[in-house]
Amino acid sequence: MRSQLIVHKDRQNIFVGYAILVIVSVFASIALETITFVALPLAFLVALQAIFDYEKLFFLLFACIPLSIEFSFSSSLATDLPTEPLIIGLAAVYLIHIISKPKDIDFAIIKHPITTILLLHLVWILITTLTSSSFGISLKFFLAKGWYIITFYFLTYHIVSSEKKIDLILWLIVIPLFFGSVKVFIHHFTLDFGFKEINAATHPFFRNHVNYAAILAIVTPFVWYLQKWAPRQIRGRSVARIIGLYFIIAIGFAYTRAAYIALLLAFAAYWVIRFRLIFWAMLVSSLLVLSVVTYLVTANKFMEYAPTEKTVSHTSFDGIMSSTTKLEDVSTMERYYRWIAGTRMIAQKPFVGFGPSTFREYYKPYALARFTTYVSDNPEGSGIHNYYLMTFVEQGLPGFIIFLLLAFFVLIYGQKIYHLTPIENKKRRDLIMAITLSLVVIDAFQIINDLVETDKVGAFFFFNIGVLVVLSKFNEQDQKQQEVVDVD
Repeated sequence: MRSQLIVHKDRQNIFVGYAILVIVSVFASIALETITFVALPLAFLVALQAIFDYEKLFFLLFACIPLSIEFSFSSSLATDLPTEPLIIGLAAVYLIHIISKPKDIDFAIIKHPITTILLLHLVWILITTLTSSSFGISLKFFLAKGWYIITFYFLTYHIVSSEKKIDLILWLIVIPLFFGSVKVFIHHFTLDFGFKEINAATHPFFRNHVNYAAILAIVTPFVWYLQKWAPRQIRGRSVARIIGLYFIIAIGFAYTRAAYIALLLAFAAYWVIRFRLIFWAMLVSSLLVLSVVTYLVTANKFMEYAPTEKTVSHTSFDGIMSSTTKLEDVSTMERYYRWIAGTRMIAQKPFVGFGPSTFREYYKPYALARFTTYVSDNPEGSGIHNYYLMTFVEQGLPGFIIFLLLAFFVLIYGQKIYHLTPIENKKRRDLIMAITLSLVVIDAFQIINDLVETDKVGAFFFFNIGVLVVLSKFNEQDQKQQEVVDVD
């Protein structure tokens, strides 16, 4: 009876304290003419939830990713709301948890080869941060990379204890993304589905049409899986099929070449994985890229592709597609402009690079004026538009090799556990396939974009890797149970 009274009193004190916080926050917001303080009560509730049950916040995070917005506090400080505070908070809670309860650590994840590569990736980013040409900028990058890996890789492994939880997370991603995309589609419809108008239609949930098309393409393999395995009782498969068809249409109207190519590659990768050819496919792709680079560098052949008076910015998607094949599109030429600058930066600092997230600060003196276009002023502050090259520029040759090793290894690993999963467990095999194909889409996007540092792409990159490790663990558990049954 006494313990019940103590619990009741504690709850009463929390309620009174929360009521006081709400009142003070409202008056502070009125007095200072800002709505910032109104967020304090919500932050208090989130903190309270984190203390008692942070798993629900983990699920909430995935529901927020498709509808997060970019918020700038100043010209030098911006964040994604509400996702980044949730990512940081969950990373902190997880670290506190494992420090206070070290027995909860599953050392299998620590010993896993993917974890080794990820930690090596993070350590090298720290080293290149210390040698960076702009320490402050690189430090922000290192911290962000750290809490992304902790939350989406380690915490995923810690929380996801069943395939049902993975299914729940996928629905929590797909449903909000569907509604956010419908908003974009309707807005774009009012603008007559204009090519130049698509960026205006994507706000506020998506930075631009590339960011929008990227998350749609990344999530499409999840929808493929759900339409096969969602519960029939709630008509989940029918809903997933409708959403999947809509996503294909929405991607079509996003006017993003990278999304079309990425989905085609994912379709091809499905059969490549089925026939255990992922290693050879990546080897051939790498040799092809190396051959093209060698050809362009030999005798300065790349100078033949410098922009001319025919290089223009198009107002229709038909125009941009035709000009791309003729190398006359301004966005393609601008990529060349930055890629050439990047290669010259690599020659300057080949081992440690200029430092994480510094390309935008230093690339212009290394660019060739011959490749300048009328968008080279770069008022939006975009990057190099090739994540692999950007990694080489900013983290040097070791950083480039480590990231390439990570990207290649997880695809090989996905193929491996797909074929190690018993054929009779078709659901898990399809889930592994969907996760691996999502990674293929992300890797494909990085060839002509640099989106891994955004919440709508980077989150899925590390989450997908974490899920592959979890599903491998499920396979091992099933195998051990089967061995016990066979012995009995």
